[in-house]
Amino acid sequence: MRVLIATDAWHPQVNGVVRTLTSLAAAAKALDVEIDFLTPDGFRSWPLPTYPGIRIALPSGKEIARRIERCAPEALHIATEGPIGWAARAYCRRNRLAFTTSYTTRFPEYVSVRTGIPDAVGYAVLRHFHDAAAMIMVATPSLRQELSARGFKRLGYWGRGVDTELFHPDSPAELDLPRPIFMTMGRVAVEKNLEAFLSLDLPGTKVVVGDGPQKAALEKKYPDVVFLGEKKGADLTAHLAAADVFVFPSLTDTFGVVQLEALACGTPVAAFPVTGPKDVIADHPIGAIDHDLRAACLRALTMSRETCRNFALERSWENSARQFVGNLTSLQPSRALRASPRMAQRPVRG
Repeated sequence: MRVLIATDAWHPQVNGVVRTLTSLAAAAKALDVEIDFLTPDGFRSWPLPTYPGIRIALPSGKEIARRIERCAPEALHIATEGPIGWAARAYCRRNRLAFTTSYTTRFPEYVSVRTGIPDAVGYAVLRHFHDAAAMIMVATPSLRQELSARGFKRLGYWGRGVDTELFHPDSPAELDLPRPIFMTMGRVAVEKNLEAFLSLDLPGTKVVVGDGPQKAALEKKYPDVVFLGEKKGADLTAHLAAADVFVFPSLTDTFGVVQLEALACGTPVAAFPVTGPKDVIADHPIGAIDHDLRAACLRALTMSRETCRNFALERSWENSARQFVGNLTSLQPSRALRASPRMAQRPVRG
């Protein structure tokens, strides 16, 4: 089976969407499924306002059509609601092709934090975008319930996984810092709610791994916090394994793959009781969720690192890929991706 995924988020970006899609493609091979990507590569782009480190593609409709037709997929999935996603959606609508989408980012809240535009406006736009899909895949039951209450329809489940060979508790980084070490990792940006963590009165050391537009300001405001910058691969794993608690202060992430990555490294999680942490941690003894984040951090210190690792071992990307592919193949025949007669007769160039 050949699947094409359209995404605005792609390398060199370092975020949960990119890691999820890359891991999905690798795991899908074992299911005899080949996943190709329609990405911003090759298109002109411009810096995202308020976040110049991320560039937004300016796709050509003709080139989008050429790439889709060259791939000739049996299923098309749209992972993001950016210009690439809208262009792929327009192509499918124009050619009467079924497609699926996934809801991975709380854009209404992100936009509201940065611009003051009400959430309701953003959700109206996203409902319009996703209503055309044969299925909207979401990562957690609580997100599915929330979106259903907001009027989203045809919601399906697609859980996330973790690479337990890459993320493991062996060979932690040697951090010459006072213990305990409370660490967070990800994009250093206002929507990640990092100050809720950085402002806490905690023993030991608070550490931030990652980069982003808020980094310089937060370094100046919180001189006692250790900012280590961006880490990748084995270096990232070593740092996650070296932490005593992984702190996930975000209120807007729909899942937070990094929670599973930390758990795979044997590091318990502290978070607010919101979508993502509620579904990952729930009542498992692998972390603590509390409206009082400081209390959650201190309680997480008592969790067994071995239990955290064992929990992660049961959440494989193979299972995640199986769910994703199952969603595509379970669609009714009338929903299956197929070309209109006009498209089928159209020659593919290049």
